[in-house]
Amino acid sequence: MENARMLGTEEGVVGGTKGGRSPTGVPPTTPAVTATDGTATGNGRRMPDPAVLEKPVRRRFLVEYKLRILQEADRCTASGQLGALLRREGLYSSLLSTWREQRRKGMLAGLTPKRRGPKANPDAPLIAENLRLTRETHRLTAKLRQAETIIDIQKKLSEMLGIPLPPSDYNGSEP
Repeated sequence: MENARMLGTEEGVVGGTKGGRSPTGVPPTTPAVTATDGTATGNGRRMPDPAVLEKPVRRRFLVEYKLRILQEADRCTASGQLGALLRREGLYSSLLSTWREQRRKGMLAGLTPKRRGPKANPDAPLIAENLRLTRETHRLTAKLRQAETIIDIQKKLSEMLGIPLPPSDYNGSEP
């Protein structure tokens, strides 16, 4: 009997399992799962949802929050106070370093989050003006070519009809 109790084969110890011991130390009379959907364990606690988001959500901190945490961190003088603050807030010490650097650069302007994506080009108005002038130059060049063609046709027509043209300084080439 003593041997059976040590091995865990006694009926009262293992609750009817033959030759096996309870691997977790939980008596077999406690149900392992109390809910039918498997969301609760034997101790009544809910199991965490094992599903992980496809794309993690990045935490964003408001300026007021950053300033409040920096003020609390500056007041921490005793050993372990800063670590307790970081654990309580769920922050890393590198965030404090970054926020202190931002605060040093410019109080509220440095603490605002940086705009993501392509940065605006400071020369954008000049580039737009350059494109507009280039298009206008091409348009006027085409109009000039059309006017020169019309003038050449008028010259040929006046020669065919025998109408004399007054002499001009323009010879059709660039000045």
